[in-house]
Amino acid sequence: MLHFPPQGRFYHVVHRWSGRAAILLTLPVAYHCIFLLGFGTDDTRVYIHSLLGSFLYGTLLAKVLVVRSNGFQGWALPLGGGALFCILLGLWLTSAFWFFRIVGIGI
Repeated sequence: MLHFPPQGRFYHVVHRWSGRAAILLTLPVAYHCIFLLGFGTDDTRVYIHSLLGSFLYGTLLAKVLVVRSNGFQGWALPLGGGALFCILLGLWLTSAFWFFRIVGIGI
């Protein structure tokens, strides 16, 4: 049996602050996408990317609400985390992965 994370508050503090940092680091990207590029419907990839980007912060808010509240069922947090992971994976597949597959890394 694995005993991870080890006992203590250090990992809890690191996990919360890394989540806060991740949100803060995505805000400039979201601003750029929303106000400079807009909601794209040019092709299927761009449309899916725009939809996933729109759902990202709503899903993130729902997950934080589930974490902070005690009234949800035990399956709500894994469902929220899994949904957030799937959205992030979809965003990566429709942006960076697509770019590196089409353009290449250029090394």
